[in-house]
Amino acid sequence: MAKILCKERVVEYTNEFKVKVVELTHGLNVRANDIADILGLHPTMVYRWRQEYREGKLVYEPSRRISMTTKKSPKPLSEDQQKEFKLLKQQNARLSKENDLLKKWQGYLAKLKQKDSHS
Repeated sequence: MAKILCKERVVEYTNEFKVKVVELTHGLNVRANDIADILGLHPTMVYRWRQEYREGKLVYEPSRRISMTTKKSPKPLSEDQQKEFKLLKQQNARLSKENDLLKKWQGYLAKLKQKDSHS
């Protein structure tokens, strides 16, 4: 999106960002000042980008850069990993049942204690 070039905070925006801002002003029928306020830009920059876009100077050329946000497909599990995964699932199911049983037992004991204290 933006790159700070020096200590004085001169910011350089990518052509992709500039084109998206211009298309946003045209596509939404919104004033350039409003878009500039929302994005924290100076309105003059947006007007200049719109003019460059009309003159054909501002064109987005997609790069061959790979996005870091794309999800990679998971690697298939080896036989040992599949066995371990199956064993862990079974162990998890058993422990969940034990936990549920202990919670029920604790509730039962609490009810018994309440009955005894009322007597």
